[in-house]
Amino acid sequence: MSADARHVHEGAIEEQQERIGRSPKEIRAALFPEEAGYFDRDFRRFVDEAGDGLDLSELNKCLEHGWRGALSSHDLEAHRHMLDVADRFQRGEKVRKVPWPETKARSGFLSCIRRLLSRTA
Repeated sequence: MSADARHVHEGAIEEQQERIGRSPKEIRAALFPEEAGYFDRDFRRFVDEAGDGLDLSELNKCLEHGWRGALSSHDLEAHRHMLDVADRFQRGEKVRKVPWPETKARSGFLSCIRRLLSRTA
């Protein structure tokens, strides 16, 4: 990925993070319809468990997971492809794998993380 393309990609990631709020309503609205039902089910279960045990840790994990899912929901075709590859991998089928260092380099992941961390420091 060229430096220009990486800059555009990183900008899209940051824009997506700023666009999607972290409330349950905002997360659900950003999910694809087929994912929203799973989010609803998990959210309700963790709300019930949190009320019973007075512990919000699992509910917070559910919201974080849902938010990350919403971030990946900006491209329906790519998202469905990712889910298909994950399903095939879990069934034991051979799938193309990309080494993590290559994935990071392609996506500009490290520079994006560094920028986000510098904002909180």
